[in-house]
Amino acid sequence: MYSHRRARVGRRTFFFMGAASTLATFIDGKKLFAQSSNESSGSQRLVTGNGEWTYELVSQWGVLPEGRTFGGTHGAIASDKAGNIYVSTQSNTGVLVYSPNGQLVRQIATDYPEVHSMHYSMEGGNELFYIVVQKGTPKENWLFLKMKIDGTILQKITAPPDAGFKTPNEWRITSAVPGPDGSIFIANGYGDSRIFRFDKQGNYKSSFAGKGDIDGMCNCSHGLSVDSRYDQPLLLVCDRENFRLSHFDFDGKFVGHVTQHMRRPCQVSFHGDHAIVSELQGRVTVLDKNNVPVAFLGDNPDKSQWAEYKLDPHDISATVFSAAHGCYIDNDGNIYVSDWNKTGRITKLQRFHTT
Repeated sequence: MYSHRRARVGRRTFFFMGAASTLATFIDGKKLFAQSSNESSGSQRLVTGNGEWTYELVSQWGVLPEGRTFGGTHGAIASDKAGNIYVSTQSNTGVLVYSPNGQLVRQIATDYPEVHSMHYSMEGGNELFYIVVQKGTPKENWLFLKMKIDGTILQKITAPPDAGFKTPNEWRITSAVPGPDGSIFIANGYGDSRIFRFDKQGNYKSSFAGKGDIDGMCNCSHGLSVDSRYDQPLLLVCDRENFRLSHFDFDGKFVGHVTQHMRRPCQVSFHGDHAIVSELQGRVTVLDKNNVPVAFLGDNPDKSQWAEYKLDPHDISATVFSAAHGCYIDNDGNIYVSDWNKTGRITKLQRFHTT
């Protein structure tokens, strides 16, 4: 049976102490987040998180060769079967492909310089990405792509004529995932917040949700993911401007709010029974199977940096986020985050074991 309960979020208290800083957040008296800079064997460790969700910052991971720049990170992070990490950018660098140790391997999708979301899928022996593009070629913007991991395009979907749009700029999609039967679900997050269902051939079938704050509606259906943590797989929606996550079934029926009072959730990645949520207001939250927060990572105490696209990454403390947008957790529990940032900011957090 599917069940969920609302996270009980009480008063949050922050402590900040000097150069060897410690930052803590408490919920109902339980410490959920700790950040510190510790000297160990003569080297500085930059650490965030708590308990089993304690992480160490991997310095310089994903740095590009000299003379090359990201051009902005307003997108997603994903992985393939071999463990390579894919990071989308806002420039003709397209999607950057890194080895697990952070070395640039290749680039794909260079014709589509603003990939906003990427969802990995294995279909018919092929490794694929379900991709949403905001800016592409001069003739193709705001489109869905089904793409092989080498960049080969297999399918495109643009605004469906039968969906009732009156002007071109009403189709402003943000995320796409496959359903269990092969249907394609596309969120019009920057448009009217409807979620569109297409069959596997790309034929438009229906839509649900839409702009609003009541149950079953969304205010920026920003991120989609398939939540398989329960007996019944469900569509998990990052309802960003309503500050919540919501479940729908694959017929479009509203099931329930997963958790509320979040900080503008953008995307979700799963690790077993846990969900890792990037939040645009300077934080990554780990939820357990009951969707209760068990850890906060990179929680930024400086609210003036939250969701600030034009920040110089050098002005952001290494172990906090300014605008966590893309997130991905790998099989080893390491977490990758891309901030919404004009010049590009990528962070790898490596699972840290104290024993």
